[in-house]
Amino acid sequence: MIRRCTEDDFETVYSIINDAATAYKGVIPADRWHEPYMPKEELRHEIDAGVLFWGYEEGGGLLGIMGIQDVQDVTLFRHAYVRTAMRNRGIGGRLLASLYDQTKRPVLIGTWAAADWAIRFYEKHGFRLVTADEKNRLLGKYWYIPERQTETSVVLADKKWFKK
Repeated sequence: MIRRCTEDDFETVYSIINDAATAYKGVIPADRWHEPYMPKEELRHEIDAGVLFWGYEEGGGLLGIMGIQDVQDVTLFRHAYVRTAMRNRGIGGRLLASLYDQTKRPVLIGTWAAADWAIRFYEKHGFRLVTADEKNRLLGKYWYIPERQTETSVVLADKKWFKK
């Protein structure tokens, strides 16, 4: 079942993010990796900034989460993670499809350029990489991230974005 996460899920969302993000260790630039990958204060900041988390629940527990955030004229999909032990079971795809059904706006997704598995996942679901120049413009307009993260990230967009 896919459901909206509540305040009661905060610790579980935090746990899922930091468990799943271990896949980035040794892959993303070393100066971008830290432990925990997302501290509780950062997660709280993301929620306070309007990221609404949704979770895939099975057997009474959350197995994956994904955030959705409306910013200006687009919707951002943020912080998509599935517990390491539960990967490759379609959980991410179900979350993505559910969130995609919630918006009529163009959707943008940012991820690490070195996370080729994440890029392939989004491409498999119909998203396409934007050009490097467009990526820099979009990250500056819709995200609040450090310059170094902009340098080492990519942006994928849905067909609504490309038709704009």
